[in-house]
Amino acid sequence: MATGTHIRTFYEGAWHDEDVRVMRAADHGSWLGTTVFDGARFVNGRAPDLEKHLARVNESASALMITPTVSTADMLGMVRDGLRAYSSEDAVYIRPMYWALHGDEVGIVPRANETGFAICLEAIPMAPPSASTTLCTTRFRRPVQEDNVVNAKAGCLYPNNARMLTEARSKGFGNALVADVMGNVAETATANVFMTRDGEVFTPIANGTFLSGITRARHIANFAQDGIKVHETVLTFADFKAADEVFITGNMSKITPVTAFEDRQYQVGPMTKRAREIYWDWAASQPL
Repeated sequence: MATGTHIRTFYEGAWHDEDVRVMRAADHGSWLGTTVFDGARFVNGRAPDLEKHLARVNESASALMITPTVSTADMLGMVRDGLRAYSSEDAVYIRPMYWALHGDEVGIVPRANETGFAICLEAIPMAPPSASTTLCTTRFRRPVQEDNVVNAKAGCLYPNNARMLTEARSKGFGNALVADVMGNVAETATANVFMTRDGEVFTPIANGTFLSGITRARHIANFAQDGIKVHETVLTFADFKAADEVFITGNMSKITPVTAFEDRQYQVGPMTKRAREIYWDWAASQPL
């Protein structure tokens, strides 16, 4: 089932104005989960950090032992061509993806240079400025690279995220604040997380248990340009309970304020508002 509407698919060298069926039952990606993807956004006629997202899908493929077959530059041209079917008023989710087609003689290891590729464009509205979420803890944790391909944006990682979200929703919360294997805060079930205290910004240090997101990096750079100190450091659940503000960041919604972490309530404060303001000012200055 699609998440959005007005779906276009690039597959086998051409754009199609539909949600094209791209995988077969015997494809390695279908039955062994060797799939990677990335997500960028087209909003207000701009696609912020698009090239970085396209480059990362190639990095993710390599991490999952899938041979990337399309250069970032070629992918950029494909996406720009596909977006011509949308207006500047449309908010579009841009999702390039790879999957392995065949395995080795025992079926497990993907064969080199045998890769499926597609790009899916979906019109998905941005969340309204008033949108927010709430957080709780979860018994599920982020894996480490020795357990799973945490250095890739891989489809096989997302069932764990789904377990986190399901648990959070069963408790009446919108999302989960997730620990790494050491018990320190890593991210949420869907996005990277920031907190503020005494006018400064803090975010969990990238330690190999979660993807240090492209949008996360953009916020850090924007804060620095604005003269706001950002600390990438080890953070605990107690740190978040003591925070002045908390917000999550990811490609889908860019910035989402957090109004509660379990019994701790937060206001949507000045730093969260400033983060949103400087992000969209920066995005408006970018080319397609």
